[in-house]
Amino acid sequence: MIERPSRSRVEEPAVRSREQSVNEFQEVVSQKLSLFYGRAYRYVRDPHDAEDAVQDAFLSAYKHLDQFKATAKMTTWLTTIVTNSALSQLRRKPRHSHVSLNEQLNEEQDYSLLDILADASPNPEDDCVIRESHGFLMQFLSGLSPSLQEAIQLRYLDGLSMSEASRILGVPTGTMKARLWRARTQLKMMMKGL
Repeated sequence: MIERPSRSRVEEPAVRSREQSVNEFQEVVSQKLSLFYGRAYRYVRDPHDAEDAVQDAFLSAYKHLDQFKATAKMTTWLTTIVTNSALSQLRRKPRHSHVSLNEQLNEEQDYSLLDILADASPNPEDDCVIRESHGFLMQFLSGLSPSLQEAIQLRYLDGLSMSEASRILGVPTGTMKARLWRARTQLKMMMKGL
């Protein structure tokens, strides 16, 4: 005798309504507008371009709100879109005109720009040490838990203040400080093995 599976109700994952997504979108935008603007400004370094990048990002996000999956926070999703919009803004920006370093600055001077510029680049040995250290740091960061990686990324690599980083992660400032302390402690322990 073959048993039939019981017809108990299988719960399906909750589907977000467009209205829920729009409400959450409006709330996040109104609360975190300055954060998004700051993020765009760090890339484009121009207030007008930053405003354009944020507006483009919000328009794109709103148009594609149905693609937002609640697997991540709305803030994280929007931050990614703002970052991509700012990078696109940079690609569209016209490049600065190039001037030859060997060209004389004016007819009265008998030296070129190359003659007056000092070589500020690191020497090959310093460059190698910096690259190697960066490689080790990235390797060690990948060994941290995701919450500690996010804390380090936002605070030190993105340069956000403690309060900005804690707002993005949705945790109190004390929790953010504790995560950073734990992350630094774990990184120090990993680096002792070098």
